[in-house]
Amino acid sequence: MKNISKLFYIVLLLVTGIVNAQDFAKVDNTVKAYPKAFSDTNKFANQVKADFKTDADKARAIFTWIALNVRYDLAAYGVNQRPVAYSFTTQEEKLAQQKKFREELATKTLKSKKGVCEGYATLFAVVADKVGLEAVVVPGTSKSHPMHIGKAPGANDHAWNAVKVDGEWKLLDATWAAGVVTGDKPAFAFKFNDGYFFAEPDVFFLNHFPDDKKWLLTTKTEADFANLPLYYGNYLMEGYNFISPGFGTFTNKAGAVVPFKIKNLKAGDTVHYAFSKTRKIEEVTYTKNGDVAEFEVPLNANSVGTLTIYINQKSVAGYKVNR
Repeated sequence: MKNISKLFYIVLLLVTGIVNAQDFAKVDNTVKAYPKAFSDTNKFANQVKADFKTDADKARAIFTWIALNVRYDLAAYGVNQRPVAYSFTTQEEKLAQQKKFREELATKTLKSKKGVCEGYATLFAVVADKVGLEAVVVPGTSKSHPMHIGKAPGANDHAWNAVKVDGEWKLLDATWAAGVVTGDKPAFAFKFNDGYFFAEPDVFFLNHFPDDKKWLLTTKTEADFANLPLYYGNYLMEGYNFISPGFGTFTNKAGAVVPFKIKNLKAGDTVHYAFSKTRKIEEVTYTKNGDVAEFEVPLNANSVGTLTIYINQKSVAGYKVNR
């Protein structure tokens, strides 16, 4: 119970997902033996090209090294920066200026071994290009905090990558793979998690909505994104499937209950819930119907704010409860 209470004080900046470790264990082990620093992006790219031949392995190697070695720069997070201005007279000059900016940002991130999402994504794209992969930086809106529940995308607060592998576009987020930010006085801690490497588009969508909808790679909409609950990393990592409720916001009505149906709970799993107003942890008794667990969360006058569902003392989903 004490461990659950502490979760209320954790600031979740980075969200984890479904693990692909068994598919890329050999690549990851090779990359873990790489130098902890490279002096320039060409040397990084040459190392990857020397060790790996397939598109997927090259992409994985770049992703893994960045996530293991680049620290999230909390001091730079949220700092307003002036837009980059280019001076050009032709389209060729414009493209050259943009390429120069990307190379400079990638090199800065590589040498300092710290950055925010744009630095992570730009470093991946620049090195990917140098190993023969087509990759782009995808700006968009993230869903990583209870305050995002019910809000339509448009914040433009995050950036990630799409990379073409064997003719098919794949999605990845090296920033969220690098670690977590926790504590009353936020501090970054490395915690490699490959859940957002080649995640299925419908899974990636749970926390990412691109400015250019072609990078959704799914038919989901802005309304779908706004209506989603907040899914934490443990939800994705453990393969849970919340059948209901499928929306993230509901209104408190005294005496009402919120019915939940969850697939893929394992024998012995425990389920708790808490509302942010009271921070009181309550255990539920669920019934199983095949592979679906069912339970209800009762509402009362104090059932407002964020409703968090925990499985095995780990947060898995969040909902907004209005008066």
